[in-house]
Amino acid sequence: MARVELLNRELSWLEFNLRVLQEASDTSVPLIERLRFLGIYSNNLDEFYRVRVATLKRMVRIRNKEIKQLQFNPAQVLKQVLETEKQNQNKFTYVFEHLIELLAREQIYLVNEQQLTDRQLQYVESYFREHVRSHLFPMMLANLKDQAILKDKSIYLAIDLKINSDPGHNDYALIRVPTPPLSRFIVLPSENGTDSIILLDDVIRVGLKDIFSAFGYDHFDAYTIKLTRDSELDLEGDLSRSFIEILTESLKQRKAGTPVRFIYDRKMPLALVYMLLKKLNLSKHDSISEGGRYHNFKDFMRFPDLGRNELCYPPCPPLAHPVLEAGQNIFDLLRQRDIMLHYPYQSFRHIIDLLRQASIDPNVRAIKMTLYRVAQFSNVINALINAVRNGKEVTVFLEVQARFDEEANLYWSEKLLEEGVKVIKAIPGIKVHCKLLLIRRKENNQNIYYANITTGNFNEQTARVYADDSLLTADQKIAGEVNRVFYLIESKTQTPEFKDLIVAPFGMRERFIRMLNREIRKARQGKEAWAIIKLNSLADQKIISHLYRASQAGVKLRLIVRGICMLVPGIGGLSDNIEVISIVDKYLEHSRVMVFCNAGKNKYYISSADWMVRNFDNRIEVACPIKAPVLQKQIRQMLEIQWRDNVKARIVNSGDQNVYRPKRHPVIRAQEEIYYYIRQQSS
Repeated sequence: MARVELLNRELSWLEFNLRVLQEASDTSVPLIERLRFLGIYSNNLDEFYRVRVATLKRMVRIRNKEIKQLQFNPAQVLKQVLETEKQNQNKFTYVFEHLIELLAREQIYLVNEQQLTDRQLQYVESYFREHVRSHLFPMMLANLKDQAILKDKSIYLAIDLKINSDPGHNDYALIRVPTPPLSRFIVLPSENGTDSIILLDDVIRVGLKDIFSAFGYDHFDAYTIKLTRDSELDLEGDLSRSFIEILTESLKQRKAGTPVRFIYDRKMPLALVYMLLKKLNLSKHDSISEGGRYHNFKDFMRFPDLGRNELCYPPCPPLAHPVLEAGQNIFDLLRQRDIMLHYPYQSFRHIIDLLRQASIDPNVRAIKMTLYRVAQFSNVINALINAVRNGKEVTVFLEVQARFDEEANLYWSEKLLEEGVKVIKAIPGIKVHCKLLLIRRKENNQNIYYANITTGNFNEQTARVYADDSLLTADQKIAGEVNRVFYLIESKTQTPEFKDLIVAPFGMRERFIRMLNREIRKARQGKEAWAIIKLNSLADQKIISHLYRASQAGVKLRLIVRGICMLVPGIGGLSDNIEVISIVDKYLEHSRVMVFCNAGKNKYYISSADWMVRNFDNRIEVACPIKAPVLQKQIRQMLEIQWRDNVKARIVNSGDQNVYRPKRHPVIRAQEEIYYYIRQQSS
């Protein structure tokens, strides 16, 4: 058995998020897009604290005996994480300040309340009275009894209230900055050909006198604070309560979850800092950080473009698939050939068209679908409801345990039930993460199945920015096994056999290990042996061990891993036949694709699953073979383009992290090249 060298999962994730920060630093990225990458970095970090840092802190609190059973010291890792994140935060601050300078060179100014001209001040005061004041509900800090009142994902202004005629009198208040429903960015009237933007925080600072002067206060200083909470849900409950009841109660508890991070403006008076820490029941053992004037940079994902198209990515409208032309019967097309869509390069509307056609086709009897995250205004949901209204039998598994989308999914679950859709209840302890659509059609008195198996969510919003692969097929072997997956989800008891599909948690890890072992045998026989594996995350020790074994046997392994990669490539005698790159660019690389040499008869798979313990053991996931030679060629071409990327590809190795591949001729930026490739294929 190969020895196993592993990078720590949390530190590997921080390296991934640093790649996002690199995009904000990259001078080839348009300026406004660089600001939006700061927002993505910040949003990622918030989730990391809510989930991973919170988990580490809980691990630190467990008994020593249990710690010894872990393969790492959680206290030590937590210390490394916090130290690394502090260094990264310094880099973040530098990048932000530099981008503000670059905005100024473009005659775009991010101004605060003290930098307003008289005309701008009048506009802001009017904007405050008309749009902001009605959303503000101050809390006097002295009256604060329950720290759970402070919401996660929000920022607050901690306000130092004074009366100039009574210097010894001090009061403190808290005001939530109301985003949502308001925008964080207010564009001011243009002056002298320049554009100015003020943050909502500073608009509130302008209006503090309107709120507090009635109580005799005449001096106000406001400082931003932010509290991040443990987001883990307690789904253990008594058997007399339904899982939905337990989940709903746990969501309420999440809002009062244990604080895992507290950030405050470093200019805040110490007396106010100490009072906040006392009221929030925080101590020196908690993650308490000094910050700057502004927090919640996740809002910068929606930084306004101001009509400055040259400062944003040029538009790349999704391409229509050449076969799925408007007005054609999609079922007739699928009986002739498999079709694959590649988002966001191709349009998600083809899936809406398929659902619409299925909803009115007199021969369609039933539609089944798994939903994990849906769009805020979902045409997928609308199409399913329309199918019910047209007399179709519609069954949906809507995963209410999708992290941070639980409340939205509970809402959609109720909406679908009201409209007559059969909604399959959640499965406690296991998530349904596979992305499947199945349509049953009566043809010549037989049930014929049509399936859509995809690596990403049925979500028209994320399909514009997530790079995913989606197979449409009438292959009855595959579609029939998709039907068995739905039977598995509905029955929750018997496990059907699968030959074409690979289904977790029923041996997916073992199937891929067998494929690696086949490559190992061929390599030891001196024959061609290789695999190309594209994932979001690689964090399963058992399969990493077999990847090392394959490398030692001489199997050539090329890995494209966007995020966490616990495998360490390039170690002599262990992983010197493994190369790993990570691509972070305009679109989020989200597809999972595996290609195995298989003695020259290459095997191709797309999958909903990353190679992580949770995906193999605690989720229902599906990997689907791609059989059509034309689609295999397409996948291989796209993987080769990505492997040759020398603009956005970073080399993952045991030394310096996040080093860009050296640029050479020809210059290849994979996401641009794939768009051109698919456009060429479409023509």
